[in-house]
Amino acid sequence: MNRKIVVCLLTAALLSTVSFAEAQQATKVPRIGFLAAGSPSSDAAWIEAFRQGLRELGYVEGQSIVIEYRYGEGKTDRFPNFATELDQLKVDVIVVGGASATRAAKNVTKLIPIVMANVTDPVVLGFVASLARPGGNITGLTNLAPELGGKRLELLKEIVPKLSRVAVLGDPTSPGHATGWRETESAARLLGVQVQSLEVRAPNPDFEGAFSAITRDRANALLTLSQPLIRVYQKQIVDFTAKRRMPAIFHTREFVEAGGLMSYAPDVPAMFRRAATYVDKILKGAKPADLPVEQPKKFEFIINLKAAKQIGLTIPPNVLARADKVIK
Repeated sequence: MNRKIVVCLLTAALLSTVSFAEAQQATKVPRIGFLAAGSPSSDAAWIEAFRQGLRELGYVEGQSIVIEYRYGEGKTDRFPNFATELDQLKVDVIVVGGASATRAAKNVTKLIPIVMANVTDPVVLGFVASLARPGGNITGLTNLAPELGGKRLELLKEIVPKLSRVAVLGDPTSPGHATGWRETESAARLLGVQVQSLEVRAPNPDFEGAFSAITRDRANALLTLSQPLIRVYQKQIVDFTAKRRMPAIFHTREFVEAGGLMSYAPDVPAMFRRAATYVDKILKGAKPADLPVEQPKKFEFIINLKAAKQIGLTIPPNVLARADKVIK
């Protein structure tokens, strides 16, 4: 074989190797880490909304994108290990479903982009410099809406005119607890309603103790704060209010769909669906620091008339007329 032929063969082999490497790089499948605050059941609607958002953008899970799921199930001590796992997997983006998950991811990496799907006050919590200019590697969506606590208390007051004492159920280990309690307490003063803070702490919450305190102190109604632990124990809370024939307003629609009385909240599934657009932009080269954090644009008021009937409560027509959805 002459020298010219050898050179041609080597050149062809080199070019084919380069082309193969380029093809491999071009077909690299993005890997997304999803750090969920709740459980597969409690977060099912939110995760499906995120998947839907990805599908609408042309991604096919398992083919053009891979998602690594980790569930905290209301136990915040799980998040640091999960975040470390996702970092070691070298995922392209981490999507987080709560403040505790965001903090864990933030503590692990300053390089991997982090997309918040539903976080309370990320500025106060130190996740971003500002909503308009996040800075760093974190952006996404916040459920920050200071009027929420007041609005929920107002709705309770409208359906229970003699309302005087409201039990507020929350987890003080959750980073967003202080903000949620402060907003609710401030609104209560304006409405002339006394609020009773009932704390259930992760990872071993004493819900029976909290329920006993509600009964002992004769609260007229129950309000839940927006925290993963509360969502994970959704069934127990809804069952308690039904058994006690107690009016309650919840922080997500899932409680009402599970038999609770009513909820007033941002459209959280829409926020998770919107989080997919952040992922898409980042995968296409955008930097989290340049993507403003979005606040909720839509709020839903949902009433379960079946639940109202079970506890012997009549919803005033003017309140019923304002509901976005009525479950009969």
